[in-house]
Amino acid sequence: MKIRSLLVVILAITATAWCAAPAAPAAFTSLTSLAGEWQLEAKGMPAQTVTLKVISGGSVLMESMEHESMVTMYHVDKDRVMMTHYCAAQNQPRMQAKISEDGKTFTFDFLDATNLANPADGHMRKMVLTIQDKDHFTEQWFFNKNGKDDEHGVFQLTRKK
Repeated sequence: MKIRSLLVVILAITATAWCAAPAAPAAFTSLTSLAGEWQLEAKGMPAQTVTLKVISGGSVLMESMEHESMVTMYHVDKDRVMMTHYCAAQNQPRMQAKISEDGKTFTFDFLDATNLANPADGHMRKMVLTIQDKDHFTEQWFFNKNGKDDEHGVFQLTRKK
């Protein structure tokens, strides 16, 4: 009976590991596959180029927008994928990713921020990045002000050839 119980526990642990979201380094590798130039289309914004570049010895993915003068940096911190968004609101929210089981959706949730004098001040609070395929991904940004999240924009990105 004890052996049977032990086998059930081992099977449960193994099944959980098989079904879990990818580990942070593997998930970060899928993000770095986005390196290159992208055409951004979004309602209410001019079309523009977004560049993603792997820097710092492969440890950081830098995303920069041509017209918006904003930069987002992605990196691994131990067992999590993090991002810091250098925003036009002149603050720098840091967010931690929850990664889908298929490794294609990264839901970045607010962790903390620099230059945020008051939590009610406007700041990016959440971003959902979804990789459709090697040539398409989306970013859905949420801006928080006075404790209320509003969808700030949905960016459709297509790899430039």
